[in-house]
Amino acid sequence: MTKYIKIFDLTYTIIKCIMTIIHQGGGRIVIDFSNLKLNNKMPVYIQITQFVKKEILLNNLQSGDILPSRRELAATLEINPNTAQKAFRLMEKEGYVITSGNEGSKIHLTTDSLNNIENELTKEMVKTFILSAKDIHLEYPQVIRLLKDMWDEV
Repeated sequence: MTKYIKIFDLTYTIIKCIMTIIHQGGGRIVIDFSNLKLNNKMPVYIQITQFVKKEILLNNLQSGDILPSRRELAATLEINPNTAQKAFRLMEKEGYVITSGNEGSKIHLTTDSLNNIENELTKEMVKTFILSAKDIHLEYPQVIRLLKDMWDEV
């Protein structure tokens, strides 16, 4: 049984390498979804879209960059292909990914889409900070004072 598991693992690794080689010849895939660590705190398709948005804000993804196919993404993350499809649909709906026929999906950034991504992620970060402050019973004036004190230190 262990022998078959090792063969499966090796086969899976080879398939991932082949997919990478194929895409490197056909376009610029720069996002490595294998770095995405999924959790049970939010739906997987949302985690995928958040990951892509963060990569965009970090300038790791730019307009024209090619995303892996839905099947490749599902295989890489070991998720249901329908979940990958749901993530792509949301990214297309929000306007920062376009899919055209057989060319696959690409990052498509406009000033509006970049601003929307930045606002969304910033609000989420601030919300998380506020919830953490409230969890330890900090009052608003304390938080503001801490922010002012720490702003120049960081």
